[in-house]
Amino acid sequence: MLLVLAVTMSVASAAPPKPAAQQPEILNTAPLIHSERSLYRQVLVYGDDYTRCLCFTRQCAIGRQSCMDLHQPDRLMFEYTHMVLGALFLNPDPRSILILGLGGGTLPRTLAKLLPNADIDIVEIDPAVVYVATHYFSFEPDAREHVFEEDGRAYVRRMLRTDKRYQLIILDAYDAQYIPEHLLTREFLTQVRGLLAPGGIVAANTFSSSRLYQNESVTYAAVFGEFYNLKSANRVILASNAPFPALATITHNTELFKDSFAPFSVNPQSVLALFSTKVDWDPNARLLTDQYSPANLLQSTGK
Repeated sequence: MLLVLAVTMSVASAAPPKPAAQQPEILNTAPLIHSERSLYRQVLVYGDDYTRCLCFTRQCAIGRQSCMDLHQPDRLMFEYTHMVLGALFLNPDPRSILILGLGGGTLPRTLAKLLPNADIDIVEIDPAVVYVATHYFSFEPDAREHVFEEDGRAYVRRMLRTDKRYQLIILDAYDAQYIPEHLLTREFLTQVRGLLAPGGIVAANTFSSSRLYQNESVTYAAVFGEFYNLKSANRVILASNAPFPALATITHNTELFKDSFAPFSVNPQSVLALFSTKVDWDPNARLLTDQYSPANLLQSTGK
């Protein structure tokens, strides 16, 4: 059992709400309201009266893991979360969902509201992140949501020895720099594919400008074949262990979520417009494997 040491600081007293147009989309600077050093990283929460963000570096120097609008808690503030919901256009009613990486709990909280029949398993290696999600980001798992504190790859390997299979698997595990390298390899993605139910969907959150872009792309293609590549500030890869539905079906499924996505400030048509199967990477790039996955080196040098 890991011991979590929480060091909290008081939050400034509430001020009158700013007009919506003046509320910050993402914090630039804000008071530190929680800090702790876990076995894996520094876990920091910054916030003011309007926005709260989870970061793994001081002053969020290398991005933010999760942010919440305190006046509109359901609003999805990161575009990548909008793109992940595009997986529902491929399967509108997944009943079994696995999410690797909790962050502030945004995705499981959203999916639990959108999909009342879904059973959701969340795997998070760091108990400190689970603590922060529940105490600072309104993550309150119900009987349909189950949190497992362990390494995502170990969990996938363990589930492969059971009859458990998932209709939707979301890969959203990050450390301070990027996706942990053992969650990028062909061997791992092959295990993920094996954990999918027939016609299951994988939604993977990655970077659109990563130096690993070429290597990641050929690795996903080697395991899944053709995939949908949704790109903006981040990119989300949507892959399957079966042929995708026809475009007419995907377009129809988009319409199913026109009303239910609204509380989360997600426009289904805007997400659909990002769907692409265009190969925009070097197909001869080297695959990422358990023997070759120099994520930190590739990220820093671009080689």
